[in-house]
Amino acid sequence: MTAISRSGAGRRSIATLICGALAAGGLAAAGVAALQPGAASASSHREAPLISGQPQYDNTDVYAFVSPDKPDTTTIVANWIPMEEPAGGPNFFTFAEDAQYDIHIDNNGDAQGELLYRFTFETHVKNDKTFLYNTGPVESLDDPDLNITQTYDIELLRLKNQHLESKTKVADDVPVAPSNVGKASMPDYAKLRDQAVHELPGGSTTFAGQADDPFFLDLRVFDLLYGGNLTEVGNDTLKGYNVNSIALQVPTHMLTESAEQPIVGIWSTTQRKNAQGHFRQVSRLGMPLVNEVVNPLKDKDKFNASAPWDDAQFLENVTNPELPKLIEAIYKIPAPDEPRNDLVDVFLKGVEGLNQPPHVRPAEELRLNTSIKPVADPKRLGVLDGDNAGFPNGRRLTDDVIDASLQVVEGELLGAKNDLGDAVDKNDKDFEKAFPYVALPTEGSRGPLAKGTTGGNDVRNEIGDALQPAGGASGSDDTTLIAASAGAGAAGILLIGAGLTWWRRMRDRAY
Repeated sequence: MTAISRSGAGRRSIATLICGALAAGGLAAAGVAALQPGAASASSHREAPLISGQPQYDNTDVYAFVSPDKPDTTTIVANWIPMEEPAGGPNFFTFAEDAQYDIHIDNNGDAQGELLYRFTFETHVKNDKTFLYNTGPVESLDDPDLNITQTYDIELLRLKNQHLESKTKVADDVPVAPSNVGKASMPDYAKLRDQAVHELPGGSTTFAGQADDPFFLDLRVFDLLYGGNLTEVGNDTLKGYNVNSIALQVPTHMLTESAEQPIVGIWSTTQRKNAQGHFRQVSRLGMPLVNEVVNPLKDKDKFNASAPWDDAQFLENVTNPELPKLIEAIYKIPAPDEPRNDLVDVFLKGVEGLNQPPHVRPAEELRLNTSIKPVADPKRLGVLDGDNAGFPNGRRLTDDVIDASLQVVEGELLGAKNDLGDAVDKNDKDFEKAFPYVALPTEGSRGPLAKGTTGGNDVRNEIGDALQPAGGASGSDDTTLIAASAGAGAAGILLIGAGLTWWRRMRDRAY
């Protein structure tokens, strides 16, 4: 595979570019179809009918890469709860307590997980007599003003031929980083993030909490394939939205089968407890965009409940993908001949000589060759641009999987060189240089301040101004308003107390 130029004569016409963006979705979908049956698919923001109504259980993306600052470790990032509006209170974004959030490792290419890291969460409420997520500025994860908190346990399950061999608890009651309510509530959110990074025995590190959604793309593809023109292409649809992230950094030797076989397959799933008390898989994700744009409606829920070793049932969705046909119909760009075995080879097996394990069974997994060292200057198109440390060899946060998938689905590997893309080439926020690498979440208080306030005032001094609509009176009127409100509240409390006293006396009467 050769590098693809992103400028100059190699760039196609606008119509072709639009087609490319559509194709990118198709490519991702193609990769998904042949994958093992599983719960949700990669880059699966509301991708299937059932899971779209259960956001707490909905996988959105999986990333796996050799850690750039600790190259003897591998980092896995799995995200849930798509399109979190930062100001979406008073019930902010928590992991579900009746779910098992699982990260699977296939270290021999047989489409079965040999290692499974299971995360389970518990919610704690300090004061259930208030509607507030936090009752004052939060300085630490154990701050009494952080009213709603979560902790989690991690279990490591070792399996052979889908049978449990051992189960070990590797973490207990680890704190979760909270939702970023806003600057007044959490004036130093980075400090809270740091406190949620937890060292595990054996040299592993874990994190769970809110983060900026690292997936960048223009999702207008669903508006009849970019509306037949490129007038809105280039808008990062997920800009400003957050997700809940689980990140795990593990010494690589703990994940691989051996030094001679360094390739691992990775995917995540969610299992939810049903009315009978049994856990059932409701979401699954490995390679990006599979269930979103590859599988048709009739297969989406089935895929989310399936496992990689059964992915053969979805093979036709990959070998005969719908997206290239749609692009051809709208933009007159010829679809590559079928069956698309090139998509099977790259997205279900891994690239031969790079990240394809021996005796591989085709399945939808994110395959990573852990022996490929990180590069100092990652290229967003990864392997297509000569950077073998990037997608589809694993997936780094900076990899542009939409453009890479678009180009492959439109025949890049079959000699049909193209420069397709959706004109969104990077995330709107910079990623961190150290674990957990994901960007800090967007805060709820990202709008303009009320009239008369400044970002430097203490939150308690700003309450009066915040109650005053912009353009209204200020100064002594604010004090009067606060005093009146306080007085009314006190009177109400006295009336309630008197009423309760009378009710108790009446209840204690003999009749």
